[in-house]
Amino acid sequence: MSKPIRVLIVDDSALVRSILERGLSRDPELIVVGLAPNPYEARDLLVRLQPDVMTLDVEMPRMDGVTFIRKFMSVLPTPTVVLSSLTTSGSALAIQALEAGAVDVIAKPGSSVAGGLEGMMAQLIERVKTASRARVTQKAVAMVEPTQQALDATTDAVIGLGASTGGVAALTRILPTFPSWSSGIVVVQHMPAGFTADFAKRLNGLCKMKVSEAKHGDRVLRGHILIGPGGDQHVEVRRYGGEYRIHLGAGDLVSGHRPSIDVFFASLAQHVGKNAAACLLTGMGADGAQGLLQLLRAGGRTFAQDQETCAVWGMPAAAQSLGAAERFVPLHEIPNALMQAA
Repeated sequence: MSKPIRVLIVDDSALVRSILERGLSRDPELIVVGLAPNPYEARDLLVRLQPDVMTLDVEMPRMDGVTFIRKFMSVLPTPTVVLSSLTTSGSALAIQALEAGAVDVIAKPGSSVAGGLEGMMAQLIERVKTASRARVTQKAVAMVEPTQQALDATTDAVIGLGASTGGVAALTRILPTFPSWSSGIVVVQHMPAGFTADFAKRLNGLCKMKVSEAKHGDRVLRGHILIGPGGDQHVEVRRYGGEYRIHLGAGDLVSGHRPSIDVFFASLAQHVGKNAAACLLTGMGADGAQGLLQLLRAGGRTFAQDQETCAVWGMPAAAQSLGAAERFVPLHEIPNALMQAA
């Protein structure tokens, strides 16, 4: 009897790792020799265990799967089956993964992950066996570093809201109408230090989504609303591997404010792009207008509150003068517009 095929499973979800380990181990020709929640641990296990095949997720913290293939597989060539919610047949990301050196790509089930993975286990087992017979050389997987970040797609989306004068009342009215399954929401409201924590607690009692004051490193997650802390830090959303996380940092006043909505929206433009939808709400001055324009140019969806429902027609008016908002929306229609866009 030939030796069993030794498999390394790399996925940031403990549930997925458990399902894959249990399912693959049922086949006597396969043995799972290692489990890794991120590419950095996977790299160490590749060196130590030298598996025959690796299954690899795409969306992971610190580094996405395609970048991992490009960076490490040139020196640690291992037949790899990419298993991700993003790698539907013929998708651009599937092509990127194959070009980077993956042997095969399989799409995770879109819903009911546990049942879906169990249902496709026979297919996955056959793909792993086939991959084990593939010849993967250093030359085959050595790639020129891409000029863009590898993860051009993500299952995450970010909804951004910026507000100033009149914003507390506006946010209290619209945030409770977002359903519990909505894409993650990040809010920057001009408030003094110490006020946003209580505001978040108040909203958490009113909203279907979970609401909390944002902390440095918090992940933007579906079903969660993060309120940027007021006072002396700018609030940004940055991408780390396949995740969007909050970055809080010191800096000069921008557009007269810290946190600045311009800084916040500009971070959405740079790190989230077409996966972002943002709305500039009521407020005095012009903070947010330039950032909203940057987001529009980066492919994001941009909205602003209309004049009739604004307490102060200042920031949305500045966005109008720049052509930064694709639509001006009455306050009560903003949640629906953002959810459809996201």
